[in-house]
Amino acid sequence: MLRSLYAGISGLRSHQTMLDVTGNNIANVNTVGFKAGSVQFQDTLSQIVQNSRTPQADAGGTNAAQVGLGTQVAGIRTNFTQGSRQATGVATDLMVAGDGFFVVRNGAESLYTRNGAFSFDASGRMVTVDGALVQGWTAANGAINTGAPVGDISLPVGATSPARATATASVTGNLPSDAAAGEQLVRDITVYDGQGAARQLALTFTRTAGGWDVTDGTATTPLAFVDGRPTGAASIVSGGVTVDLSAVTGFADLRTVAVTGQDGRAPGSLVSYTISADGSLVGSFSNGASDVLAQVALASFDNPEGLEKAGSSQYRAAANSGAPLVGAPGADGLGELVSGSLEMSNVDLSQEFTNLIVAQRGFQANARIITTSDEVLQELTNLKR
Repeated sequence: MLRSLYAGISGLRSHQTMLDVTGNNIANVNTVGFKAGSVQFQDTLSQIVQNSRTPQADAGGTNAAQVGLGTQVAGIRTNFTQGSRQATGVATDLMVAGDGFFVVRNGAESLYTRNGAFSFDASGRMVTVDGALVQGWTAANGAINTGAPVGDISLPVGATSPARATATASVTGNLPSDAAAGEQLVRDITVYDGQGAARQLALTFTRTAGGWDVTDGTATTPLAFVDGRPTGAASIVSGGVTVDLSAVTGFADLRTVAVTGQDGRAPGSLVSYTISADGSLVGSFSNGASDVLAQVALASFDNPEGLEKAGSSQYRAAANSGAPLVGAPGADGLGELVSGSLEMSNVDLSQEFTNLIVAQRGFQANARIITTSDEVLQELTNLKR
């Protein structure tokens, strides 16, 4: 039989594969985190019709004469370029801006994905749309150990922020230098004990001949000023709370002295959360405290194109992908996370429709090889009538 007949068949098969890959790309043009594929062709073995010959003293050398036997698919590459960003406004929707894959657990198997459409299930665990568990690290006393093995990320519903006793407080503002002797200004500070119980600490500022005195009823601290500036650092200790007065000034007219802060707090319950660029799940509590609850992990590979597609926009490590290198977003060459956004498919429709035309014409051309070879065979069979 004619070699061209089988070469045409191999071309049909290869271009059919190209059509399949292109069709799959177009079908996933709106799939979150999808990465387009492309077909690479190579020729098959060539049959030697005449061997090459080395040059002789009385004759020149000749090249080998070979006839190709068609084409075949060398491989199907995955394009891991960054897809476009789509803002969703959902806090648990995450996009990797840069390199890296989210790590998810499906049963006992670890899989990897660029699809960051996550949510929390009824148990408070962060999951993908198909129920795979997102992996990361859970905080211990507000600290994350990224060197520890990854595990399921959970939002501790009902979590509380512990109370903290007030140790220091600060007072700033101005005490009027032109106030009459004996004038008093009273300022209250709300402080907390170790159980979170609040109490009022009252400070009384009294104008004296040389400046101002500050008292809490038991201890007194004098304040002196030169041209409105304090002459030194001043503080008062009341009930175990050290009140810093070094920022108080003594210019004329202004009565702006006020309490600007204290480091204690009452206990609080979890009211909301945010996810930062480094993947930290930060909880906001009713007492104003913010604590890190968990951190999302990312994984990188020496050869991402070696990953094996596992469906649901997920991949698994394969023989030529290398072992996963797990780390925190933004570290070790990994990309940062963008909360409230998703990475869309990186399919380029203009390129894919062009590929459709190329594949169609390639298929037609190879079909023409087969029909032409068939006509030649028909002429051969017609030689004998």
